[in-house]
Amino acid sequence: MRNLVNIGDMSKSWWDGLYSRCCDIIERPGDFVDSCRGKVLASLFFEPSTRTNFSFQAACMRLGGSVFGFSNPLETSVSKGETLADTIRVASCYADTVVIRSPLEGAATAAALYSEVPVINAGDGGHFHPTQTLADLTTIARYRGGIGGFCIGLCGDLKYGRTVHSLIMALSHFFEISFCLISPPELRAPQYMLDFMREHGQQYIEVERLDECLGMLDILYMTRVQSERFTDKSEYENVRGVYVLTKSLLDGAKRDMIVMHPLPRDGEIAPEVDADSRAVYFEQARNGMFIRMALLLEFLHAPRQMPGLTPAGGLFECVNEVCVTRKERYLPPLRSSGGDDRCGYCDKNIVY
Repeated sequence: MRNLVNIGDMSKSWWDGLYSRCCDIIERPGDFVDSCRGKVLASLFFEPSTRTNFSFQAACMRLGGSVFGFSNPLETSVSKGETLADTIRVASCYADTVVIRSPLEGAATAAALYSEVPVINAGDGGHFHPTQTLADLTTIARYRGGIGGFCIGLCGDLKYGRTVHSLIMALSHFFEISFCLISPPELRAPQYMLDFMREHGQQYIEVERLDECLGMLDILYMTRVQSERFTDKSEYENVRGVYVLTKSLLDGAKRDMIVMHPLPRDGEIAPEVDADSRAVYFEQARNGMFIRMALLLEFLHAPRQMPGLTPAGGLFECVNEVCVTRKERYLPPLRSSGGDDRCGYCDKNIVY
């Protein structure tokens, strides 16, 4: 795999190799302390982050590599009008791999068009977050002994929750997994994700109350309602705090169920739950560092290559206001693998 911008590009065999490497790192970390000596990671965070940013930096340094980058684009030439393409071209001159987070959906796809080195998507708006999904898969595999044969509840913001979207796509590679999609009507999973689940034979039900399906779950994946994704703040206030996992609510769950969360949390998991043996979200964060180490071992050593830009075709305008094409107007049109009527950057519908 050259880039990791969409978890849908992952194959089962690639995951198996990556996870095996991750387990080796966890068991024998001393064997890898100089494995990326002299390699450089560019960390380009156009949006705030704690875990993902720190995790990538820690992963690279634990491998003996170095990191440069920014976490505030206003302190870079972006504030002077520099395009994403030029930022990526310059960063890839200095680095061996580029990690990018952006509030614009499809930004990582756009970055990969112009980079001479591998690009890793650290989150693009409400679209995808593939390396968080790698951390999720690692956590599930280590706690359950493998991936498959379970019912998982995805609770909270399923509309803008990029971690949820990526996890659904990744789990399509595994068998005997059913989903309980728990959200208010305003935050239901987007249609393109429901279409994906149907196309891949994933069994799911949609409910509005957590207690409707809590007792059947093997994994509960809680998510934060993301205020930064709402253009109308009154809509955010209407759904804020709709789900709160408490210790008393957990009494109705299986004793071996695990509770996951990509973090940060904002009240949807009560602090009292932290002491419950089923709460694994802080270990999930630690697993994120190890699986990113395994990923960087592969990507930092990849050869440089000139990008092959997609030629300009028929013009279109994506209806998604936060699609990268709405800001970076020079981008060539791309069609989604999900259909010619969808934008290849953000998967939303196209207007011709």
